[in-house]
Amino acid sequence: MALMAAAATTAFSQEALVKEAKKLLGKGEFAQARTTLAPALTSAETEDKAEAWNLKSDIDYQEFVKISEAASKGEAADSMQLFRCAIDAWKAALECDKYDQQPDAKGKVKIKYRQELQNRFKTHGVALVQAGQYLYNKKQNAAALEAWKSYVDMGKTSVFEGVKDFPVDPFYNDIVYYTAFLAYQEKNYSDAIKYATILSQVPEQAEQAGEILLFAKKDNCKTHEDTLAFINELKELHKAHPEVQRYYNMLQEHYTRSGDMAALLAWANEEVALNAQNKTAWFLKGYALMQQEKWDDAVEAFKKCNEIDPEYTEGYFNTGVCLNSKARELQDKLADKNTGTISKVNFEKVKAVLAESKGFLEKARELDPNREKCNWAYPLWQVYYALGDTANADAMEKLNNQR
Repeated sequence: MALMAAAATTAFSQEALVKEAKKLLGKGEFAQARTTLAPALTSAETEDKAEAWNLKSDIDYQEFVKISEAASKGEAADSMQLFRCAIDAWKAALECDKYDQQPDAKGKVKIKYRQELQNRFKTHGVALVQAGQYLYNKKQNAAALEAWKSYVDMGKTSVFEGVKDFPVDPFYNDIVYYTAFLAYQEKNYSDAIKYATILSQVPEQAEQAGEILLFAKKDNCKTHEDTLAFINELKELHKAHPEVQRYYNMLQEHYTRSGDMAALLAWANEEVALNAQNKTAWFLKGYALMQQEKWDDAVEAFKKCNEIDPEYTEGYFNTGVCLNSKARELQDKLADKNTGTISKVNFEKVKAVLAESKGFLEKARELDPNREKCNWAYPLWQVYYALGDTANADAMEKLNNQR
């Protein structure tokens, strides 16, 4: 009996707080009303949580209206408090509706406050937009994002369930874009994906949405499986829209950074199959083969680069480097295993490869005299030295020492 009495007293005290908060609201004492009501919002003993949250929404909304009216008359107004109230009033309304949908002791649901909330907040969206803009200008990005999310989601909440004439503002899609973009900036990738997906359904803004969606999905990858799924999706986009350079660039960045030469080679082969005139795909194929020390295959790929673009310095340079490496490998193979010496006949074979290497490296030098794209001086020094061209070897050594 004592426990039951204590529980009854606690429940009564929570209901008393609600009544007291109503009185304070009637006097316009918003801060005190809010403080008085706060325990009843979270107490398990509060019998009517929907009523308590509806009152909380009342407090915030009425203060919002009062500050708005003062501002409209040119009186001093606290803009931060104005917009905080705008956001908090709607948040409390959502809590009210959540509890309003819960069944009573007899298991029946009696929606009591929804119509009132609909009437009050049907045109409240503009206040949330303005709140987001104000907070964003104040560099309170998290709060600004909360405001814009509330605006975008408002018509889809249970409060407006079944309402067919919910107003859609002409700037709605613009706010969806700002919401998605700000969510991405804040590294809230799940929200960025959510709102960019909404925007992607709008034809004239699909490209903007697609860019946010793409980078948000990329940055949201947490596991190897996530990354593979994203790359596969990116490949499909690239195949469907080969004219969009961004897709190719992102795939290139992924494969070159992965360090997996087998994967890079496989992708490069896919790309040259899609577009045989893609010189960078041929270059990446050559690079992957080069790293695997498959010199002849790499040379073939790099030469293809220069068939497509005769001014492509990197193609000539890498062809020369591969041939230089091939020559050194050939010399090791043809040299006597015991003495390390090589016969004149065999060295002529090596010299033939070195001479070919020299031609490509000198072409790279001609196209890039200041070594801005590649440092041809060091491999040229190796070639000149091996060929016994002392003068040119010394010149290359001086250039190398200048760096």
